[in-house]
Amino acid sequence: MQIRDIGLSALKGGPHTTRKNVLLEAYGPVGDRLFAVVDLANGRVLKTVEHPLLITCRARWHDGELSVNIGGQQIAAKPEFNGQNVTLDYWGRSVGMQVIDGPWARAFSRLLGKDVAVAQINAPGGVVYGDSVTIVTTSSLRRLADEAATTVDARRFRATFTIDTGDAAAQVEDSWAGRELDVGSARLLVGAGIPRCAVIDLEPDTGARGTNLLKTLARLNGSDIPFGVYAQVIRPGSVGCGDQVRLVPGS
Repeated sequence: MQIRDIGLSALKGGPHTTRKNVLLEAYGPVGDRLFAVVDLANGRVLKTVEHPLLITCRARWHDGELSVNIGGQQIAAKPEFNGQNVTLDYWGRSVGMQVIDGPWARAFSRLLGKDVAVAQINAPGGVVYGDSVTIVTTSSLRRLADEAATTVDARRFRATFTIDTGDAAAQVEDSWAGRELDVGSARLLVGAGIPRCAVIDLEPDTGARGTNLLKTLARLNGSDIPFGVYAQVIRPGSVGCGDQVRLVPGS
C-alpha cells in the first residue's frame, strides 16, 4: 500500500489543495483548517452542506499571507486581528476564534448573499468534525464507482490521505479500526468510519449538486452512511505521495 494523494485546506469548508507532502503534528496536519467563514450575528461557523459555494473557494496560507479564490477573484493579504475574540458554535461544540480584518469578508458576503466575517481558529482542530486525519482507499472508491455506475472523483471525500490499496477488498480500511498504521515517518491510530452527508454529492469545482452517491452509500452501508475512516496521530512525522503505508504488526 502507498499514499496516492494528500489534501488539506487552510479554510474550513473550502476544497482540499493537493499536496506532495504534509507534516503531521500530534494535533493533525499542519496548515489544515486554520480559518473559517463565520456568521457573527447567529454565533455560528458556516457549514459547507448549508453553503455549498464554499467548496469553490480554494485557500492557501503561506508566509503569513492568506490567499483565497472567492467567486473567481483571487484575494490575498496578511490577516490583521481586530481584537474581537469570539466563541462560536460548530456542530454543537464551542470554538474560540479571533475575527480578522482584511478583504475577504466583503467578497464572501457577496458570494453567499449574507453578512459574514472571517476568523482564525485559536487551537488546531477546533473546526474539525471528528479526528484530525481522514483516510479513503482506492478499493472503496472503485467499489462505489461500480455500484453508482459513474466515475467517482476522490476529491468529493476531502480526505487527508487517499491510499492505494491495490486489489484489496472494498472497505478494507474498516478492518484497520483500533490498529496502528505507519505512513511515511508518522504513525496513526485508525478509528471509526466517517459518517457522510450531502457534501459528497457536491461537484468539487462548482459546488453544484449532481450525483446520488449518498443514496448509494446508504444502500450499501446502512443508515450511518460511513465511508473511509478517521485516524489520530500518535507519532508525528512527514508524509509524502508515494510513501509506503504499513499496518503495524501486533497492533
